[in-house]
Amino acid sequence: MRLDKYLKVSRIIKRRTIANEACDACRVSVNGKVARASLNVKVDDIIEISFGTKTVKVMVTAVNETVRKDDAAGLYKIIE
Repeated sequence: MRLDKYLKVSRIIKRRTIANEACDACRVSVNGKVARASLNVKVDDIIEISFGTKTVKVMVTAVNETVRKDDAAGLYKIIE
C-alpha cells in the first residue's frame, strides 16, 4: 500500500492530501530514509513523522485497504 494512503487509513494523518504534502515536504521517513508518498509500506516498517517540534515514531503491524475507525489504531504500534 502507498505511504500516503496508509497514513490516511490508519488515521495517523487525517487526510490523504495532507499526508501527500507532508511527504513532499520531507517530514516523513521510513526506516531512516526520507520517503515519498508513493513508497510501498510493509509490515515491520518504521515510520517517523515530524509535526512541527513533535516527532511521532510508529511501527507498521498490519496493512489493510479498509478498516473501521475503532480498529485503525491496530494497524500500528507507537515507538518511544
